[in-house]
Amino acid sequence: MSARNNQANKAAARERLRAERERQAKKDKTRRQIFVAGSIVVVLAIAAGVGYGVMQLNKPSGWDAAKSAKVVAPKNTTGTDGTTVVVGKASAKKTLQMYEDPRCPICATFDQTVGSTVQKDLDAGKFKVQYIGATFIDNNGGEGSKNGLSALGAALNVSPTAFEHYKTAMYSTKWHPEETTDTFKDDSYLIKIAQTVPELKDNKAFQKAVNDGTYDAWAMKMSAKFDKSGVQGTPTLKMDGKKLTTPGSDNAPMTVADFNTALDKALKG
Repeated sequence: MSARNNQANKAAARERLRAERERQAKKDKTRRQIFVAGSIVVVLAIAAGVGYGVMQLNKPSGWDAAKSAKVVAPKNTTGTDGTTVVVGKASAKKTLQMYEDPRCPICATFDQTVGSTVQKDLDAGKFKVQYIGATFIDNNGGEGSKNGLSALGAALNVSPTAFEHYKTAMYSTKWHPEETTDTFKDDSYLIKIAQTVPELKDNKAFQKAVNDGTYDAWAMKMSAKFDKSGVQGTPTLKMDGKKLTTPGSDNAPMTVADFNTALDKALKG
């Protein structure tokens, strides 16, 4: 091989090596750019995910949001946000205020024992009943008091009679759960109870209101009204600002005899 050819071959080899190095350098540069761009996307995605997660954590829960939501008041209510609920004959001169929590076991016992007597006197026009609903048992865990109160609002929207009968059914031995069991949180359970109430049986509007939480905000306003009342427990009965109690105690009367004694005294007062 001549010296000229040998030099030419070496030059060609060097050129091929240079060209290959340039191509490899371009590949490496492109790879780095893609990696950096991908890393930026990942970082931004993580940041967005963290930001969304923080936003979700700070977002009010359903019931917290209901506190400031627009109130849809049930029919058959009056007063601010529809939180004045009075049932009975308009001609009745006296009003019996009843403070109750849907999950309250003592309220259930009261209704099972004295409820029919209260209803009889209510129907006779001895007094009207103003209902003030509480949800404080949920503070120990759960949401059944709030959900139950909202469902009572849905029943009240149907009629005062539906409200009374539904409340009685909720407090019955068959349907009322233990205080530590948050059964009323389930809409399906509340609707199942309603199937035993003639005014609510197969009532699609009632069922939709329960499932949609139509009266959740109303329930929270009613609960706030109870909180501002100064009443410390349920059930509490009042007439003309004075508590109806078992003789010798500060508790609500839990027998028909004690209720009649306390009521007669209150009606004369």
